[in-house]
Amino acid sequence: MKISFVSNYFNHHQKFLSDALMRWSDYSFIATTEMRKEREQLGYGIKEDTYVKKMSIAPKECKKIIDQVDAVIFGSAPEELIYYRKKKGKLIFRYSERPLKKGMELLKYPYRFISWHKKSPMNKPIYMLCASAFTASDYSKFGMFLNRTYKWGYFPETKRYEDYHYLIGKKKKNIILWCGRFLNWKHPDDAIKVVNRLKKDRIDFELHFIGTGEMEDDLHKMVDDYHLNDSITFLGAMKPDQVRQHMEDSGIYLFTSDKREGWGAVLNEAMNSGCAVVASHVIGSVPFLLNHNENGIVYKNGDVDDLYYKIKYLLDNPNEQNRLGENAYHTITDLWNADIAAERFVKLVEKINECGQCDLFRDGPCSRADILEDNWFEGAE
Repeated sequence: MKISFVSNYFNHHQKFLSDALMRWSDYSFIATTEMRKEREQLGYGIKEDTYVKKMSIAPKECKKIIDQVDAVIFGSAPEELIYYRKKKGKLIFRYSERPLKKGMELLKYPYRFISWHKKSPMNKPIYMLCASAFTASDYSKFGMFLNRTYKWGYFPETKRYEDYHYLIGKKKKNIILWCGRFLNWKHPDDAIKVVNRLKKDRIDFELHFIGTGEMEDDLHKMVDDYHLNDSITFLGAMKPDQVRQHMEDSGIYLFTSDKREGWGAVLNEAMNSGCAVVASHVIGSVPFLLNHNENGIVYKNGDVDDLYYKIKYLLDNPNEQNRLGENAYHTITDLWNADIAAERFVKLVEKINECGQCDLFRDGPCSRADILEDNWFEGAE
C-alpha cells in the first residue's frame, strides 16, 4: 500500500508516526515549504529521512506521488495539491485540530460554510483524522464529516522502560511540573495561584516551570508578590530530552491550557513518563487520552478551586500518584503510540476502500471520533 503525508514541513511531531508508517507501507512525506529559522531554534528541526520529499526540490515528483498513492493524509498545505485526487474521487484524509478554538465567530460562519464544503464536498471520499477530541463537534456545526471522523492526534516518541515500576517508584512525589510557553491561554498563572494556597496549608511541595514566553516577567512578579521564591523554580527553556528527564523525576504533571490548546503533545510525554497528570477538560488531547480517576485527573477549565483540591489530593496521597502514573504509562505504551496508529491506519484505509465505512476499533487511534461538546465534563465526576 502506498501512503503519503502532505504538510508544510517535516518536524519532530511527524517523525515517529512517519517512521512507523514506513514500516507498514510504501510511505512518503511531502514537505510543501521550508521551515522557518525560529522554528528550528525551538527544536523543530530534525534530520530528514529518505521518505521526505520536498516540493521546493522536486515539485513534479511530489505532485505525482500525491496523485497516485492509495491514501493521502493532508495537513497544513496548499489546497491545489489535492485538486486532481478530489476530481478523480481518490481517498483523502484531512488531518486537523479543532477549527473553532476561538468559538463560533458567527460573522465568519457563512464564509467558512461555503469554503469548507467546497474543499471537502460530501460526495467525495474525504475523511477526517481528528487531532483533537473536539474536531468532530466543531465540523459537525457546519454539517461536515458526519460519520467520517476518526480519533487521531500527535504521536511523539514512546519510551519503553525496562523497569517502569522503578520509574514510578523513584519519582519525587512532592514535585509538580509545568512545561510550555508562557502564554495567557496556557494559564501558567493558575499554577501559581494554586501553589500559593498549598503553601498557606503548609503542604510540602515544589513547583518547577520549564519554558519561556511573553508572561515570564508577570509570573516572576506573582511569585515575588506571593513570597513563593522558596517553593517555585523557573528552569528556563530546555531541549526535549531534558524535559523528559524532568518528567521522569516529577510525581505530578500540571496541564492548565484552555480550548486553544489544539492537542498538547506534552500530555503524551508526561503520561509516557509515568506522571500523575492533572489536566484541563478542554485541551484537545485530554478526552482521548485521559479517563478521569483511572489514568489521570481532569479538572474543569478555569476553576482554580477544583484544580487546587485535586492537586492537594495527589500530594496527600502519593500511592494514588503511583496508580495513576502506572496506568498513564500503559495507556501510551499499549495504545496511544505511533506504532499502533500506523498499523491501524493501514487497516482503516483497506476497510474504507472495501466498503466506505470502518468500525474496526473500539477505542484509541482510528476508532470513531464522536461529537463531544466543550461542556462534556460537567457532571462527569
